[in-house]
Amino acid sequence: MLHRRRFLQYFAGSAALGGLPAWARSASQGNLGIPTLQGNRFDLTVGTFPMRIDGRATEAIGVNGFAPAPLLRFREGEEVTLNVTNTLETDTSIHWHGLLVPFQMDGVPGVSFPGIRPGETFSYKYAVPQNGTYWYHSHSGLQEQVGHYGPIIIDPKGADPVAYDREYVLVLGDWTFGDPERLFAKLKKHSDSQNFQQRTVGDFLRDASVDGLGPALSDRAMWGAMRMSPRDLADVGAPTYTYLINGRSTADNFNMVFTPGERVRLRIINAAAMTLFNVRLPGLPMTIVQADGLNVQPLEVDEFQIGVAETYDVIVTPQAAEAFAFVAESIDRSGQAVATLGPRPGMRAVVPALRPVPTLTMKDMGMDHAAMGHGSMDMGADESEAMDHSAMGHAAKAGMDHASMGHAMPDPHGPEVQIVSVEAPIKRGPGVANVAAMPVSRLDEPGIGLADVGHRALTYSQLRSLDPNPDTRPPGREIVVHLTSNMERYMWSFDGVKFSEVTKAIQFHQGERVRLTLINDTMMPHPIHLHGMFFDLVIPGAEASGHLPRKHTVIVKPAEKLSVDISAEHVGDWAFHCHLLFHMAAGMMQVVSVLPTEKAMPMADHQGHEMMDHSKMNHDEMGDEGMKP
Repeated sequence: MLHRRRFLQYFAGSAALGGLPAWARSASQGNLGIPTLQGNRFDLTVGTFPMRIDGRATEAIGVNGFAPAPLLRFREGEEVTLNVTNTLETDTSIHWHGLLVPFQMDGVPGVSFPGIRPGETFSYKYAVPQNGTYWYHSHSGLQEQVGHYGPIIIDPKGADPVAYDREYVLVLGDWTFGDPERLFAKLKKHSDSQNFQQRTVGDFLRDASVDGLGPALSDRAMWGAMRMSPRDLADVGAPTYTYLINGRSTADNFNMVFTPGERVRLRIINAAAMTLFNVRLPGLPMTIVQADGLNVQPLEVDEFQIGVAETYDVIVTPQAAEAFAFVAESIDRSGQAVATLGPRPGMRAVVPALRPVPTLTMKDMGMDHAAMGHGSMDMGADESEAMDHSAMGHAAKAGMDHASMGHAMPDPHGPEVQIVSVEAPIKRGPGVANVAAMPVSRLDEPGIGLADVGHRALTYSQLRSLDPNPDTRPPGREIVVHLTSNMERYMWSFDGVKFSEVTKAIQFHQGERVRLTLINDTMMPHPIHLHGMFFDLVIPGAEASGHLPRKHTVIVKPAEKLSVDISAEHVGDWAFHCHLLFHMAAGMMQVVSVLPTEKAMPMADHQGHEMMDHSKMNHDEMGDEGMKP
């Protein structure tokens, strides 16, 4: 927490300047939170420093004395050098999220480089083959939770297809005033200890009055028999978290100014550790023009759900000279961060009330009882207890070696083509509490809690890339990966194997087109990120368009089966993980190795390449060649 001596030093130093230090000023006093660094050479220092959040003194880990870290602005096609000096007492790192850099420059300790030790400087050098809105963050420990993240804008080398009059960068975050290591330990001991949105007696009485006493009792009995909660929407919510925009809470009122009729570009980055947000500006439509840094065909919506690590650029054109609220509401609706978009500096928009808490259904468990012939959720407690949910569906085949089965999968690009699908057996044990019986595509759904909001909410199935997809080859094979957990014990993994137990990486062959199918066997949405590559999101019926949306992070909803096609172009070892920080720390992480063509060999399963040990790599052995987009 805040060291008193350092706190006094900051105030003493600022007294000579005739006022409070920048970190202690409010947004209305000109502190917008994020300075800008521009060019092709940057000197960045990672360290701790005091700051004030929501009126409270605290201490952050950030870059050059700022949390969020400074906005870095490059130009497409440039060669950049970023010298990162570590003044912490522990190792640190920076990962350039979404940027196509050589794997040695990707910034993941133990996977692509050794990390940056205390007192050392590491020079990241790479070309910039792309443009758009991205971000950077630590991949060391839980530093991301306490401020070690910042935005990146890469300006196009030619004309920008998006016309706008002014822009604002909005970096969303979640802040805890406690020690994140202690918070993580609490979750591992009591996974629901930070969830204050559970159903109450009042909820039961309300449900009984609407649905009837019998169905309400049956519903509670069924969830109780499964030892699960239909309000398990987020591991951590308010009041443990204070939600932030550019490091500022709602009370700090981050302020944006417009002139009526202007096209205002909002670059929205979810840099939170654990929070999915619902984003809206009540009374002001948004036109989505970019997703995860890549331009999309303009799409007008009123709200969208943004996963951790996703980015969306939107255009708003306010006509009235009034203040609009920019609202980032947590998925569990325990709290929100609100900023003001207004015609004059210092205005404060009306803060909307938090909306009712969503409740999960059996569909989120991978058990659509209506499709199973059970009708709705109206079943007796005895029936519920008699159902062995963990033995249904794929779990019933747990003893089968799906990888060795090599079953064929029809290719939507042509009925005559069959591609081989490989699926590793799920490692059953205490870390796998459930396997979805009937996972389904949920690309047409806008996200938990947004199905009945009464206005236009974005679905993935609506997105189309602006430019034609650079690779439209059909995939040569499919790899199936299950997102697994024991939520009660706070155990998270892929295929039942947590990262500390992984001995072999998932192998891609250089130059191949591979389909990655993700099946979420948990009750929570997971933003899944693969370093070094973009996903082409497979939308049934849209493949022939050649304009599938391309993303670096994709939300996989509860009990969802989702596929992405990937061009394995960039050789190296790449991190593959859930971007919920504590899920990754608990084990939901793997490594994807793209092997050079001459080394790529046919495989029996998708875990056939032993992981490389980069912990002792010499910095001088790393290249700085840029990657081609």
